[in-house]
Amino acid sequence: MSLANRYDFVLLFDVKDGNPNGDPDAGNLPRVDAETGLGLVTDVSLKRKVRNYVGLVKEEQPPFEIYVKEKAILNQQHERAYKAIGAEDLLEGKGKKRIGGDKVSEARQWMCQNFFDVRTFGAVMSTGVNCGQVRGPVQLTFARSIDPIVAQEHSITRMAVATEAEAEKQDGDNRTMGRKHTVPYGLYRAHGFISAPLACQTGFSEDDLELLWESLVNMFEHDRSAARGEMATRGLYVFKHASKLGNAHAHELFDRITVSKKADVDVPRRFTDYVVKVDGEDLPENVTLRNILD
Repeated sequence: MSLANRYDFVLLFDVKDGNPNGDPDAGNLPRVDAETGLGLVTDVSLKRKVRNYVGLVKEEQPPFEIYVKEKAILNQQHERAYKAIGAEDLLEGKGKKRIGGDKVSEARQWMCQNFFDVRTFGAVMSTGVNCGQVRGPVQLTFARSIDPIVAQEHSITRMAVATEAEAEKQDGDNRTMGRKHTVPYGLYRAHGFISAPLACQTGFSEDDLELLWESLVNMFEHDRSAARGEMATRGLYVFKHASKLGNAHAHELFDRITVSKKADVDVPRRFTDYVVKVDGEDLPENVTLRNILD
């Protein structure tokens, strides 16, 4: 069943002694707002973790396959769509570049039905074998840290060597030096939006919605690495509207979730150094608030 309600949500997560989202344009340093010093994590990074979690728990089986994944050859997935709808003849020769009309719509529908991330986040599938474009019902903002972060740089060494020539060097000269970047601690906040009309177009269902909440809560549990440090979801606050178009402005609802550093804390180093206040009183008519972690 497709969604009949609009949703807006606030996601809180933190990192300790890790790099939550390296910036390849800055030597993989943690992303930061240059003017305020606040840390940033891109929406793409968060969606990647959701995709990885769904692929893991659903074992990449339809209708929960993942379209955008490591080493995926996207046009091969498009070809699967045309074969599934009985239009494989359109894939022969150069004719595939002229595919259009109803067959594109059918192929797009098949992609939505088969791939969780296509019907959730949308996708551009018009390159090569044309399966059209999908505007996803679920959208996320960049996550921004509550307080400025400090990106620390650490020197690391490797005792092993890669070649015999390196091994023949004198002791102490054959160590390989490297750099590692971490954030001592940061609490991040992101906002999300779910459109019921777009969910009806892609087939994003109530079951998909519950899987999304599960993914956002548990995605860091299966994304462990030395570079990540300790990361965890700390809060997921969901505003549900009674209608498809919504019953209140999203920014007014988000203002009801406030996060602030405790008065006696100078440098936060743990989640308990913050106070999260949730104003669930006198909500706008036909809007309800749910704390997923409760």
